[in-house]
Amino acid sequence: MNLKNLKVKEIDHHMNQVSVEEYMKYVPLLEKDERESVKKLGKRFEKKYEKFLEEKERVKKLWTYENRLISAGYKMIAGIDEAGRGPLAGPVVAAAVILPPNLFIEGINDSKKISLKKREALFKIIAEKALGIGIGIIDNEMIDEVNILNATKMAMKRAVEKISIPPQYLLIDAVNLADINIKQTGINKGDSLSISIAAASIVAKVTRDKIMDRFHRIYPQYGLIHHKGYGTKEHYENIKKYGLSPIHRKSFLKNIIGDRKNENKSWKL
Repeated sequence: MNLKNLKVKEIDHHMNQVSVEEYMKYVPLLEKDERESVKKLGKRFEKKYEKFLEEKERVKKLWTYENRLISAGYKMIAGIDEAGRGPLAGPVVAAAVILPPNLFIEGINDSKKISLKKREALFKIIAEKALGIGIGIIDNEMIDEVNILNATKMAMKRAVEKISIPPQYLLIDAVNLADINIKQTGINKGDSLSISIAAASIVAKVTRDKIMDRFHRIYPQYGLIHHKGYGTKEHYENIKKYGLSPIHRKSFLKNIIGDRKNENKSWKL
């Protein structure tokens, strides 16, 4: 690239077309240019490159648990996480994800730490790159019947059963699964420590959000599109106004149901 023949905007456009890994081919040339505007451009892309290296190092650390297992001879390692343990309505959704070794996914993290737009972008990358993905869904009626912890474990087991490639080892966010003949490790805050669990948290969250968006079209009066069934002020107010829908978890709303019954008012169940 002959810098002297290019305007600043042209240089900027060119740099935005190359991969971050290639930045340092050009940064020294930019910073030696006589034009101050080009030097500043060089500094900007140098900072971008440094941030990229930091991100690669962060993601590399997320492979710590997986790489230990790979060194021990395990090849198919599934990360498992759930979305929807806390909401007042809708299902709990679990995902199990097997990633190819040492895959770099820029920005991957616990789904709760990522914006909606970023989660959806990462979901597409994970869906494209993963060796296997399984999803388990347990509805609100079963949650009421067996309690949310047991329902969560049921969803996780279903997710494992639905992976096209049988996993040899499970890394699970803060849960241990009994009655499943696969070696496993439960990791507290695993979605921030294991790349496979982080990937599963994103798949579970995006999948559940889409389910709740569909429910919003059926029950628009509750505002599910905004809170996805969680106990926001808006949601509680709408429950008091309209009663329970078929997707509400009665076991999570006993206090409200009791209040209504004591008032001798009709309650929609």
